[in-house]
Amino acid sequence: MNRIIVIATLCCAILSCSKAPPAQPPVAKKIKKELTIHDDTRIDNYYWMRLSDEQKNSENPDAQTQDVLDYLNAENTYTKSVLNHTETFQEKLYTEIIGRIKQIDESVPYKKNGYFYYTRYEEDKEYPIYCRKIESMENTEEVMLNVNEMAEGHDYYSIRSLRVSKNNQLLAFGVDTLSRRIYTIKIKNLKTGEILTDQIEGTTGSAAWANDNETLFYTIRDPETLRAYKINRHTLGQTTDQDKTMFVEEDDQFSSGVYKTKSDEFIIIASRMTESNEYQILKANNANGNFKVFSKRKMKHEYSIDHYKETFYIVTNRDKAKNFKLMSTSENKTDERYWQNVIEHRDDVYLNGIEIFKNYLVIQERKNGLLQLRVTTWDKKTDYYLNFGEAAYAAYLSTNVDFNLQILRYYYTSLTTPGSTYDFDMQSKEKTLLKQQEVVGGYNADEYQTERLYATAKDGTSIPISLVYKKSLKKETGNPLLLYAYGSYGSPIDARFSSTRLSLLDRGFVFAIAHVRGGQEMGRDWYENGRLMHKKNTFTDFINCAEFLIKEKFTDSSHLFAYGGSAGGLLMGAIANMNGMLFRGIVAAVPFVDVVTTMLDETIPLTTSEFREWGNPKEKDAYDYMKSYSPYDQVEAKDYPAMLVTTGLFDSQVQYWEPAKWVAKLRELKTDNNSLIMDCDMETGHGGASGRFKRYRRTALTYAFILDQIGVHE
Repeated sequence: MNRIIVIATLCCAILSCSKAPPAQPPVAKKIKKELTIHDDTRIDNYYWMRLSDEQKNSENPDAQTQDVLDYLNAENTYTKSVLNHTETFQEKLYTEIIGRIKQIDESVPYKKNGYFYYTRYEEDKEYPIYCRKIESMENTEEVMLNVNEMAEGHDYYSIRSLRVSKNNQLLAFGVDTLSRRIYTIKIKNLKTGEILTDQIEGTTGSAAWANDNETLFYTIRDPETLRAYKINRHTLGQTTDQDKTMFVEEDDQFSSGVYKTKSDEFIIIASRMTESNEYQILKANNANGNFKVFSKRKMKHEYSIDHYKETFYIVTNRDKAKNFKLMSTSENKTDERYWQNVIEHRDDVYLNGIEIFKNYLVIQERKNGLLQLRVTTWDKKTDYYLNFGEAAYAAYLSTNVDFNLQILRYYYTSLTTPGSTYDFDMQSKEKTLLKQQEVVGGYNADEYQTERLYATAKDGTSIPISLVYKKSLKKETGNPLLLYAYGSYGSPIDARFSSTRLSLLDRGFVFAIAHVRGGQEMGRDWYENGRLMHKKNTFTDFINCAEFLIKEKFTDSSHLFAYGGSAGGLLMGAIANMNGMLFRGIVAAVPFVDVVTTMLDETIPLTTSEFREWGNPKEKDAYDYMKSYSPYDQVEAKDYPAMLVTTGLFDSQVQYWEPAKWVAKLRELKTDNNSLIMDCDMETGHGGASGRFKRYRRTALTYAFILDQIGVHE
């Protein structure tokens, strides 16, 4: 793909002084833009930085495009000059980080429909190789996709959603070469190796095969808002203009998708928003049939469905079950009035998901912020929890495709335990370790300490904090500490192992996760009390956790750093305004910081579907509340800590201009001499680089920035 990469040229059209020395930060030009609603006018001097996708991809940039690209490149040049003295250190960190990754590696195989499927990596290769073997792992390997070969000539290359037809002969998969999360679905004949002429553009990348092995259901994205809104049916050999539209989601607060049940018996269309779900079902043997609604959507009714034999199992918050309960119904009587209770609601336990087996039901739950796996027989004579034996950990259901087994596969990790895949015999209760992430060069978990502590929020709520550090660390010495949080969408941040993190821990850092409200670690209320008109709890919880860690002598303000990305970047922006000087430095990765302006613009991806997360600023109360914490709107003339901001030109989740505008405004108003730098990846989007190793270049830069603040350069 042809992209514009403009070498930094500091032109007078955008910088206040074209002869400024390299060490001077770029100063963006100001063009006054008045934004008025609810009789309130906000002035945005940097609104001009916004470019359309067409402008970003143009081979002949117009004047505005050139100005924006020049400014972004000037910021990158400035960042490079500020961190120039750390370049050798960055390279050392990068080598150190990727040196812990096993170069030649292979996933744990799982068996489906007669084949063992697995993924492997080759030495010095950036991308996976997707493979399978028939019936036995002793048989000849069949390479389905070698992504290293496919990615040649591309700056960015992402494969997702590999789906094999029921006859095992066809593979559908999504390809994104731009990092905008718009995928082209391609189909490969696994017998001949041929890529079929059928190519479906503008999709989410995910597809579902009907059982006739020639019909594919897929989801189309709106090219402007990127909302997944339309489900089409494609027949092999036909052109896409012959595809039939099966469903269009008219409500722009909902997104849609399509998938196949584990039983292979149903194709499911899912429509989702923050507080409501709806599903439509179609027998997978009836490819040309029409979908029927499972149970009609209702505001504040959320549910999900699983199928086994003639029964659907429903995880639902019906009947005020805020932490969800499990119900069931016949596949022929799916309306809500026929549902029957299987597991009742519990105030202290959040029902997170289920895995169905012939003789067992496995329930993934959360209690006291920790994931639990509960095993019960259908007759309820056996009911027990797996014991993991650590204070802070994460345990997840893994790939379990066979209903008839008594073996549960799960994934376990903690802040000190590398990711581990187990097979657990639900009858004998014996577990077998199939694979544990290898840390190349050696790693001894006994050298590290993990803790689970609780800070007290301003309203008296106890906020969990998970910590890890070397046992040799002494708390009274003012240790450097990196505090991380996310706190949005009900997404829990669990205590997981990271070999990358060792580069900080081994240099004396404490790493801590603040499980702030807005996630769902402590149940549904934890989420409800951190969104909409309670969003500020997320920010004050984080600050209270930071103050607690200082009080407990884990660190002090001169050694305390904060990190968050995307919606966690909003958190970083908010705390920078509220109590920034509590921290030595803040790293805001792809940060959502221009909350009000973005949520007022329904042409921007994610806006309409997130009104129930942040609020709709077209309503005055929501507007006033959002404006009161929106980082871009609340920048003031005062001191801020050292800050590193990262973004990507092709980011589809948080458009690059949000962090770019924020940095420009901070630089205009802040009264300190602390570092403020921005790294804009001119090739990628929200998730950064697509390669297995390349992504760690930015990690090395981030760590070098943090360590440089406290004078560590080796």
